[in-house]
Amino acid sequence: MNETQDTAIALDHVSKSFGKKQVLRDVSFSVARGEAICVLGRSGTGKSVTLKLMIALLKPDAGRISIDEDDITQLERKELSRVRRKMGFLFQSAALFDSLTLHDNLALPLRRLTDKSKQEIEVIIDHVLGQVGLADDKGKMPVELSGGMQKRAGLARALVFEPQILLIDEPSSGLDRITASEIDDLLLEQKTKHHTTMVIVTHDVHCARRVGDRFAVLDQGRLAALGTPQELEHHENETVRMLVGES
Repeated sequence: MNETQDTAIALDHVSKSFGKKQVLRDVSFSVARGEAICVLGRSGTGKSVTLKLMIALLKPDAGRISIDEDDITQLERKELSRVRRKMGFLFQSAALFDSLTLHDNLALPLRRLTDKSKQEIEVIIDHVLGQVGLADDKGKMPVELSGGMQKRAGLARALVFEPQILLIDEPSSGLDRITASEIDDLLLEQKTKHHTTMVIVTHDVHCARRVGDRFAVLDQGRLAALGTPQELEHHENETVRMLVGES
């Protein structure tokens, strides 16, 4: 298998600005199939913007973003929808619909975007809720779920299409250490059992070291470093060393 065929995601000289503020500057890196890359950096360095570019919620000012060799910056809506079906997105806030039960939060995208029968949808929902330990909670409203349960619910929704790629924004944000570790366990299981490619934005070094194969460190909008935790511990850039050091 050649390098291109083994690449799930590739950013090639990507830049993005909002008004006069340049958030990303000529960023290039790739993610191999089945690999988990953690994107680290101080607040405001473009980490979450990078995820939104990968799923085409934002469009870069310059550069190319490829998902399985498809340049998503050039795709029409129908083709972009096809590519997005390969991907799941876990938002920092879980982004559940407050007016829908957990069951209906998961059923909604399946009803709208597939022609699956009601019975098939029920099987999928039961399966993914079982994966994240929420099988007995599908009738609850989001307000009835704890912070950790909401994160798991968001992950379940991201899994309903059996995505090859997961994009995850701050999975442990707002959670205590024990609950955050449970989320890490779910991500590790997804990676090891299903060989899911992951890009995880996080400030949590514990999470990054447990789940990530490599770190991509952003600093002032540029890719300051890319490598394994061990490779980056003695990096010449002090910011890189501080971000990847044991917490």
